[in-house]
Amino acid sequence: MTERSGGPNRRPSRPERQHPPARRQTPRRPPEDDPARTAAWDTLKAIRERDAYANLVLPKLLRDRRISGRDAALATELAYGSARAKGLLDSIIEACSDRPLSEIDGPFLDAMRLGAYQLLRTRIPSHAAVASTVDLVRGVHGSGPAGFVNAVLRKIGEQDEQAWVKQLAPEDPVGHLAFANAHPKWIAQAFADALGDKGDELAAALRADDSRPEVHLAARPGEVSNEELAAITGGDVAPYSPYGVHLEAGSGDPGDLEPVRERLAAVQDEGSQLCALAVTRAPLDGRDERWLDLCAGPGGKAVLLAALARLQGATLDAVEKAPHRAELVRKATTGLEITMHVADGRDPGLPEGSFDRVLATPVHRPR
Repeated sequence: MTERSGGPNRRPSRPERQHPPARRQTPRRPPEDDPARTAAWDTLKAIRERDAYANLVLPKLLRDRRISGRDAALATELAYGSARAKGLLDSIIEACSDRPLSEIDGPFLDAMRLGAYQLLRTRIPSHAAVASTVDLVRGVHGSGPAGFVNAVLRKIGEQDEQAWVKQLAPEDPVGHLAFANAHPKWIAQAFADALGDKGDELAAALRADDSRPEVHLAARPGEVSNEELAAITGGDVAPYSPYGVHLEAGSGDPGDLEPVRERLAAVQDEGSQLCALAVTRAPLDGRDERWLDLCAGPGGKAVLLAALARLQGATLDAVEKAPHRAELVRKATTGLEITMHVADGRDPGLPEGSFDRVLATPVHRPR
């Protein structure tokens, strides 16, 4: 028998264990089995990063990703609802976080808005609302941020919305109503100034403004009547606008409707339609040939005005300061005669006294 080197009772020495270099964490994709929440999350990101319009971003995401049915309905509810209640949700999130909102990364804050909205304003079970939101964050950003989101959402879920309002709302009447109905105080104050001392009406107005909005269509004058549009879409003729149609809740993406695709109708709130109609129906002495939309973006009123101007033999000019909003006006008014000016409505560079009807809907800024 031969003896191996090192003696029969000695084990061969092991080489020193080599630890593999730490791998860099790379972003992972969100769970593919939750397309609704992913689409809603991406919509909030677009709003935060690009000041985008939710009603323009989300429908495109749904079409591009082929999300339909219940998933599309859930994505719509979460995206629009979270955006609508952002102020209220942010106050509650900050109360449950160990850091101010300014120190929370945008994607995590967006995710917590989605989660908080589900916890406080939907019938989704609490465990599902938290788990689904945490999974979104973990899938893209890893377990560390997911743990932070989980802790905040669990604390939010300890109380319902009414309890949070009672704990966090300001004591002054207008501030309290503003907080409870997810409005900035300056908007609530503008409502209060318009209504005077009618406190009950202020509360009702803010509640209505905070509620889930209906989808309204505007039939394009000269192309289709609102009765015909209602028959085609299965909606109801609007009570006030002669061009309006109200769609039933849950009727899907209005952009998929044939009249909208064919530009026979457009999505436009009935109140917005009435603003445009008020301009066209105001008594006027003298000529009625040139109309002006002074704050035209994103183009809803401009579409209705341009269609009415065509029927009446008038022309429409439109002014919009922001180039991207001006482009939205151009797209919305495709097929209609309109002269677009990218300019500041306060000094658009147009000849004074050259227009017979002018619509001005400037953004109200807080004082």
